[in-house]
Amino acid sequence: MSASDPVPDELQRIYRQRFDALTTYRNAVWRVLTGSFFQRWVPSNGSVLDLGCGYGEFINNIQAGRKYAMDLNPSAPRHLAAGIEFFEQDCSKPWPLKENSLDVVFTSNFFEHLPDKTTLARTLREAHRCLRPGGILIALGPNIRHVTGRYWDFWDHYLCLTDLSLAEGLQTIGFEVPTRIGAFLPYTMSGKMRPPLWMLRLYLTLPFLWRFFGHQFLVVGRKPAS
Repeated sequence: MSASDPVPDELQRIYRQRFDALTTYRNAVWRVLTGSFFQRWVPSNGSVLDLGCGYGEFINNIQAGRKYAMDLNPSAPRHLAAGIEFFEQDCSKPWPLKENSLDVVFTSNFFEHLPDKTTLARTLREAHRCLRPGGILIALGPNIRHVTGRYWDFWDHYLCLTDLSLAEGLQTIGFEVPTRIGAFLPYTMSGKMRPPLWMLRLYLTLPFLWRFFGHQFLVVGRKPAS
């Protein structure tokens, strides 16, 4: 896909109608998620890529030495903080990064938008190539085992995954999988419900609640150190 294809224009329309009214709230939610949970995996002086960055809620709020973001939506850079290098490209094509140059690849609610597992496998191979030995890929996404029919409420959902299927795919590519949580966060923030941030902070500290309310998986793949 190139920037001249109709897909980027369609992405802009989908993003606007789904997320524009929630921008302030989503940013606040991701400040909590990054500060209270994900920062533990991201070195403050490391290099991190936000894959399928959307409006940059993760990459804008995480602390890191070098920040990269990738998305096909040409409007994404307008939402990124200064100093973040943006790649507007198909994620399954070669990334403009050197081998062993990243500490972390992060992606949230993105793999389900890919058309098939061949595309996902190519994307995972690029992540593996660009990560340093010991570097990690952190993936969030809807777990089809828990979400079931609601998964299809979104026009741009294609690829169904569970924590187990993604973990197996990562291992096939050459990753280790030190963390696999089948039920982590609730399904979506695109609806009308906006729980207060204190509830999110509390939720993150109480893993026993995740099995009742978590419909997204959390899978961490690590590139072997040797």
